[in-house]
Amino acid sequence: MTEPVSDAHAHADASYPIGPVNRVKRLHQRAAYDHATVHAILDAAALAHVAYVVDGQPYCTPTLFWREGTRLYWHGSSASRMLRQQAEGVPVCLTVTHLDSFVLARCGFNHSVDYRSVMAFGRARRVDDADEKQQALVMMVDRLFPHRSAGLRPSTALELKATAVVTMEIEQASAKVRDKGLADEEADHALPIYAERIPVHTVLGTPEPCPRLQAGVRRPLELGPYRSGRRLDEALSEAHAMAYRQK
Repeated sequence: MTEPVSDAHAHADASYPIGPVNRVKRLHQRAAYDHATVHAILDAAALAHVAYVVDGQPYCTPTLFWREGTRLYWHGSSASRMLRQQAEGVPVCLTVTHLDSFVLARCGFNHSVDYRSVMAFGRARRVDDADEKQQALVMMVDRLFPHRSAGLRPSTALELKATAVVTMEIEQASAKVRDKGLADEEADHALPIYAERIPVHTVLGTPEPCPRLQAGVRRPLELGPYRSGRRLDEALSEAHAMAYRQK
């Protein structure tokens, strides 16, 4: 398993190699290939879509995922066709997208959205080594909720058998970001047409403790990133940094 190392200790100028697969061809000025940009977008998300081909038929499956260094992990049922197909190194593309705003311009052509996205390419393989799988399943929880696994009931052998883990070393990746807001033609500003940018955020609600909590059980401090009214992408980024912070 990749050693969990904070990006703060990585090479500041590290980037993914650019080739025909990951090169952004349209609006290339919005592209980024450096680890810092790509990883920040990945770490601000919990849900990804994994695309792959089985017998000539394309599939795209949503799944929870997490990152360790330049390696990605995701999990699912051992009976999943997706995970069975990915067991032996099938090429996959994992994508993440954050919708940040709707942009309403004075012309339909200039209507747009602000967004952050990543496409990551590599060969997925099932994690069969028992120790690696056990650690991956710990981080499946702790990446979202730092240090939580240590206080939980251990998973049973049957539960572990029912769960499969897949990993992929990122061979190539690209980020694409639009954050310019309104971009009307200069002449269109004189038109009596309303225009605006509508920010879009997923915001956390008020936590709802289980009504059957034992007396004296309190909300752990490690859940601090998940505060009512906070943006989800910010909470996920903070949780990832806490989970992989160097000791």
